[in-house]
This record gives sequence, C-alpha cells and structure tokens, in this order.
Amino acid sequence: MGQLWLWLATLAGLSGIVAQEDLYRKVFVFRNDPSDAYVVVRAKPEQPLQNFTLCLRSYTDLTRPHGLFSYATKAQDNDILLFKPKPGEYRLYVGGKFVAFRVPEGRGDWEHVCASWESAAGVAEFWLNGKPWPRKGLQRGYAVGAEAAILLGQEQDAFGGGFDVYNSFSGELADVYLWDVGLSPDKMRAAYQSLRLPPALLAWRSLSYEVKGDVVVKPRLREVLGP
Repeated sequence: MGQLWLWLATLAGLSGIVAQEDLYRKVFVFRNDPSDAYVVVRAKPEQPLQNFTLCLRSYTDLTRPHGLFSYATKAQDNDILLFKPKPGEYRLYVGGKFVAFRVPEGRGDWEHVCASWESAAGVAEFWLNGKPWPRKGLQRGYAVGAEAAILLGQEQDAFGGGFDVYNSFSGELADVYLWDVGLSPDKMRAAYQSLRLPPALLAWRSLSYEVKGDVVVKPRLREVLGP
C-alpha cells in the first residue's frame, strides 16, 4: 500500500493533479538548483488574518538566498513570506515589511522554524528548533489578505508567479502548518516535537497541494528532532 501511495503521489506531481494526503513521515524533495519548481498549497481563510502562526522544517545545503513559504495576495506579493537570505539569518515578511532573526549557521541538519505575528500588538515571534528568539515589532494594525496564492519553494514577486530562480529552494521541506492564531509556547514546542496540534488552515497531515515542476514526495530518511 505504501509503494502504491508513493507511485500515485509521484504521478500526481508529474501530472499537476491536486492531491490531498496525510504526509506524516514524508517530505517534498526539490531536486534541482536553481529551479523554477514549486508546490501550490491550498487554504481558504474566511477573513483577513489579524494573527497567524507558520511552522515548517527544511533541510538544505544552500548558502544563497531562498524562499521557503510565500503567501501573496493581489494587493501585496509578500503578504506573508518566510525567506532565508543566508545561512545565519531568517526574514519574516508581513505586508511587504520584514524583521530579521539572526541564528547560528546550520550544522547540515534539519531546521524547524515557527514564526507568528499579532496585528494588535504589532509583534512577531520566531522559534528555531523549539526555542524562542527575542520578539520584534512588525506591522501593527495590518491585516493579511484572505485571497492568496500560497507556494512552497519560491518567492512570489507577483500574484502566483514572478519568480527569480536564484531565490528558489533546493532540498527537503516537511511539516508545513499555518494557523490563523498565535500558538502558545507549549504548542510551539509541540510543533517541533511533531506532537498533537490544533486544527489549522494548512496542515501537513491533511495537505491539499499541487506540484509544479521537478518536486517529488519521498519518505523521510530519519527522524528530524534535535537533541
């Protein structure tokens, strides 16, 4: 059954067919560097976002800039963007403005990131591998648009496109979640540990997605939790 599922998932990716699957212990492998490939993920917020939490895992040896998660609306191409300009820095964009979080350079291992934002206070949180970084101010009073193109592995410079292949991702992505609330510290740590999580707008365990280009779904090679 597992082999049949992998064959169907690969076929869906090659054919551009929308799939909805439980991707537990599986990853998206972005095979090429640089690349025009990406994964479209489906979510339908009922109203503009006043708060959100985004979590994902990445595994790459890239040292150049690359986009991980891009949420573009027709009014703003970087309404939500998680971007890594270099190995020791992440940037969280909300409404076209960003804050930078400086982190230790990776040791060739998986990195789990959660980023959250609260409009009323204008505060962004950033967690790396289950540990919080100092909070920073960002876009107080802003609302993220509800109608969006949501992509993994590229940075959108226009609604649904406008890619620079030298900002593309190459490597493995997994455990992508988006909530319309700010998660508590306990839930941030639970996301890192792959424990039970609250219902989400985007959930890795029931992800609706469409592969565009050279991306394949493969089993995870090993556990990704740190020490």
